[in-house]
Amino acid sequence: MMRRFGRIGVLIRVLVLLAAASFLGGLATAQPLGQTDAATADRLAALEKSSAAQAAAVAAAQSAGDNAWMLASSALVLLMSGPGLALFYGGLVRRKNILGTMMQTFAMMAVITVLWALVTYSLAFGEGSAFIGGLHNVFLRGVGLAPDVKYAATIPLQTFMVFQLMFAIITPALITGAFAERMKFSAMLVFMVLWAICVYSPMAHMVWGKGGLLNASLGGRFPCLDFAGGTVVHVTSGVSALVTALYLGKRLGYPQEAMAPHSVVLSFVGACLLWVGWFGFNAGSALSAGTLATSAFVATHFGAAAAAIGWSAAEWLRNKRCTALGAISGAVAGLVAITPASGFVTPMSALLIGLIAGVFCYLMVVKVKSAFGYDDSLDAFGVHGAGGTIGALLTGIFASSAINPIFGAGKATGLLEGNSGQLLNQAIGVAIAWCISIVGTLVILFIVDKVIGLRVSEEDERTGLDLSQHNEEGYDFAS
Repeated sequence: MMRRFGRIGVLIRVLVLLAAASFLGGLATAQPLGQTDAATADRLAALEKSSAAQAAAVAAAQSAGDNAWMLASSALVLLMSGPGLALFYGGLVRRKNILGTMMQTFAMMAVITVLWALVTYSLAFGEGSAFIGGLHNVFLRGVGLAPDVKYAATIPLQTFMVFQLMFAIITPALITGAFAERMKFSAMLVFMVLWAICVYSPMAHMVWGKGGLLNASLGGRFPCLDFAGGTVVHVTSGVSALVTALYLGKRLGYPQEAMAPHSVVLSFVGACLLWVGWFGFNAGSALSAGTLATSAFVATHFGAAAAAIGWSAAEWLRNKRCTALGAISGAVAGLVAITPASGFVTPMSALLIGLIAGVFCYLMVVKVKSAFGYDDSLDAFGVHGAGGTIGALLTGIFASSAINPIFGAGKATGLLEGNSGQLLNQAIGVAIAWCISIVGTLVILFIVDKVIGLRVSEEDERTGLDLSQHNEEGYDFAS
C-alpha cells in the first residue's frame, strides 16, 4: 500500500514539473501585451478597410446599374416622340398633311431641348416657390455629375435632368393632335415655347419639384400622387389641346367631308412604339433599377392591355365589330390612365384602371365629342385629357402602401386602404392642372394670334401643310 502511494506521489510531481515547464515555455514565446494589442488593432483596421471597400464596390455597382437603366429609359421616352408619336399622329391625318404633322413632333425634339437647357429645367426643378422654380439652374448651372439626393440618390443629376427633358418634349407634342392640319408652323413654334414656359414648367414644379405645392414625396401642401405624369403630362396637354381646338375652330369641311386616316398601318406601328417606349416613361420614373421599377413596368403593361380590350369591347357592343384603330387608341388610353398610378398600384388594380379607362375614353371620343361638335382632330383631349383625369382620380382610390409606402411605413396611401383624404388631394391636383392649362393656353393663343396669326389660310389648308408650310410632299407618286 505504501509503495502504491509512493508511486502516485512521484507521478504527481512529474505532472507538476511538466505543467511548469509548459507554462514557462509559453511565457518565453509569448509577445508582450503592447505588441498583442497592436497586432489586433492592425487586423481590425484591415477588416474595416476591406468591409468599407466592399460597401463602396456595392454602392458603385448599384449606382452604375441605376444610371444605365435611367439612360436607357431616357432613350425609350424619346422613342415615344420620334418615331412613336410622329408615326401615330402622321398616319391619322390626310395624306397631304403627314410631313407637316410629323415635323411638329420632330421640332419639339429640337426646340424644347434647347429651351430646357437654357431655362425651363430650372423653372421646373430648381429651388423656388411652391408654384415654380427659380433661375438658379439656368444654362444648366450646377447640374453636374454628382447626384441630388432629394431627386435621386444613385444617379448623376445630369441623368435625372435628361430623363425629365424627354417628358418635356413629348408633352407639347401631344397637343399637336388637336390642331392637326390647320395651324401655321411658325405659330406652332412660338405657341409651344411659351406653353412650355408658362404651363408645363410650373405644373412640373408643383408636382415633382423641390417645395412644390403638390409634391407627395417632398412634403407638398396637397400631396398629389403622380408617379410618371398623369397631371403634369396628360391632363395639361389634353386640356390645352381642347382649348386650342376650340380657339382655332373646325377644319374646312368638318364634319361634312370624310377625313379618314390616310394610313392606319403607320398609326399601328406608332402605337406599338409608344407602348414599348412607355416602359421607360413609367418604370423609369422609379429613378432606379429596383423593385419599384418592376412594379411600374408590370402595371404599365397590364393597364394598356386591359384598356385595349375595354375600348374594343365597347366598339363591339356599339358597332358589332372592333377596329385596329380602336384597339390601338384603347391601348394608348390605358397607358395614359395608368401613368400616374403605375408606381402605386398592384397588377390587379392596374387591370381594373385600364379597363375603366378604355371604356371611358371611348365614350369621350365617340359620344361626348359628337355631342359638343368640337374638332379635336386626333382626339388628344378624348385620350390624354380624359384618360389623364380619370387615371389621376383612380390613383387616389387604388394606391397601395404595399407597393409604395410614400407617406411612411404603416401609413395608408389610397382610399381603399383608409386614406380618404387622398382622393381629395388627387382632385385638387387635377383641378389645378385644368385651370393652369385653360388659362395659360388661352392667354398664349390670344397673344400669338394677334402677333403672327395662328391658322393657315383657306388656300393653304386645302393644299395641305406639307406643301404650304414645308414645300415638300410625304409621297411622290409622280416619280
